[in-house]
Amino acid sequence: MKVLFLNPPSFDGFDGGAGSRYQARREIRSFWYPTWLAQPAAMIPGSKLIDAPAAGYELPKLLDMAQGFDLTVVHTSTPSLRNDIKTAEALKNRYGKMTIGFVGPHTSVLPEETLKSSPLIDFVTRDEFDYTIKEIAAGKPLAEVEGISLWQSGKIVHNPPRPLIHNMDDLPYVVDVYKRDLRPEDYAIGYLLYPYLSLYSGRGCPSHCTFCLWPQTIGGHQYRTRSPQNVVAEIKLAHAYFPQVKEFFFDDDTFTADIPRALVIAEGLGKLGVTWSCNAKANLNYDTLQKLKENGLRLLLVGYESGNQQILNNIKKGIKLDKAREFTSDCKKLGITVHGTFILGLPEETPETIEETIRFACEIDPDTIQVALAAPYPGTELYKQAQEKGWFARQQDDLVSNDGVQSCVLQYPGMPAERIYQELERFYRRFYFRPKPIWRMLKTMIRDPQERKRRLQDGKDFLKFLTKHKGAVKK
Repeated sequence: MKVLFLNPPSFDGFDGGAGSRYQARREIRSFWYPTWLAQPAAMIPGSKLIDAPAAGYELPKLLDMAQGFDLTVVHTSTPSLRNDIKTAEALKNRYGKMTIGFVGPHTSVLPEETLKSSPLIDFVTRDEFDYTIKEIAAGKPLAEVEGISLWQSGKIVHNPPRPLIHNMDDLPYVVDVYKRDLRPEDYAIGYLLYPYLSLYSGRGCPSHCTFCLWPQTIGGHQYRTRSPQNVVAEIKLAHAYFPQVKEFFFDDDTFTADIPRALVIAEGLGKLGVTWSCNAKANLNYDTLQKLKENGLRLLLVGYESGNQQILNNIKKGIKLDKAREFTSDCKKLGITVHGTFILGLPEETPETIEETIRFACEIDPDTIQVALAAPYPGTELYKQAQEKGWFARQQDDLVSNDGVQSCVLQYPGMPAERIYQELERFYRRFYFRPKPIWRMLKTMIRDPQERKRRLQDGKDFLKFLTKHKGAVKK
């Protein structure tokens, strides 16, 4: 089969299915690489990857581009499903013989519900789908393919599960697909240098955070990794393919979960002379941080989540606030940039705990922050808890508004969803409208004209977001 891998058109600025950890429009325009689609695309000769939101393609153009393909693989998510179905139905109406499969965390957890949402979906995948799609593309009958659910004789059939991939070095490089089908200039994340490039050095995460989507749906809790040599070789190739890229980001759930391996990779990257960043837990000691910094590490993306220890315990974060403080202080001493992420509306949230979190964020003062609303995705422990304890304030799949902005779907005694939603805007204002963050931003803009232009645009987007968010609260 000739295969099209598709991240469908969606809300303006919506990074929904490709790999975003919070599938919604962000405060500023942000797009992650569609690595989960690029991986199987690299295994199938003659395939094509289209990331419509990042490239700015709307449905009419996409329909024209889909001509000649036998199979379209649609990466979907809980908040984007309804919109993705519209794309699938338009493809099916234009190209009646085209086979359409849906993939992603949502289909892994709710395969039957996904199939029932549209009779034009031929199959959905469960768990990892790399070899699943390869077999289908090679012509293996759907009834014989492990890891999928499908319609058969008017009934939904769940084929046997597919084992997780353990030899990650068997998977081909994704950067070959990036080179063929994508433009780095289409991808931007506010805290990363522009243009950047991201990929995975492994899948899965040993942590058990109750809200985290990927380990509980597709990745698993075992950190399955590529060898350091394999990772460094792909970065070397990417550096040759894309000399304009200023930073490489490892989007593993926790790249530093295996510290000895991370240090070996860092040494290899240091020899290449590239700048790189990664997701990390706030538990690294000074010596480890120093070695990473000496070998090209620029930034760590760190999930602090809350400034209240009981809430961290509730979500099984596995971090003590004092250790997080020490870690952040060590990063500052070493000149490592920190992007801190926080979540409002986690179990047992109160006005007092939100105030604690805001004060904690201002105290440790990461270089930049991102504040999200607790999102109970199907398949997560948080989702199960919310169902059992009646925390849902609205429909369980209503995770974004009609324009793709994240909604608050959880509430607690004395803490309605509207109040949690309102506190997000206050959090951002309290943190960023202080002298320190403003001065940091000004210094960056003074040093680099390109960054100045970018930051001015980000600033406009951010203020527009705050204004729109405040207006939504009033409504």
